[in-house]
Amino acid sequence: MDFVAIAAYNNYVEANIILGRLQEEDIECWLKDENTSTIMPIWNQATGGIRLMVIESDVEKATELLKQFILEKKQSFICPFCKSSNIEEVSTPRKAINWLGALSTFFLGDYAMAVEKVYHCFDCKKEFKEPEENNPQ
Repeated sequence: MDFVAIAAYNNYVEANIILGRLQEEDIECWLKDENTSTIMPIWNQATGGIRLMVIESDVEKATELLKQFILEKKQSFICPFCKSSNIEEVSTPRKAINWLGALSTFFLGDYAMAVEKVYHCFDCKKEFKEPEENNPQ
């Protein structure tokens, strides 16, 4: 039985939610490198993150379900300014604390750097801390 990686996650919570949803659809799957990425998150880049492994015969069905899950998630939150669902969580290098973290990393030799995550709207180009929930009625 061969397994294929179809997605990678940096967050074990999101990875386990997707794993559970695929298992509900009777897709045989598991998470590779979950323990390593959970215990040492700084190694995510080196290990490739938490990889979602799916049995080869279910790859097509799992990929379609993943696309559907991503679309559902994307449509459930909107920009508080223009009400668009064309938003995504991104890392921002513009904050002073990020530059201070980079400098302290350089001088102190520490390997950790605090990066602030914000949401970016690709329609109105604004950044914000939290999106609004989309409640269609």
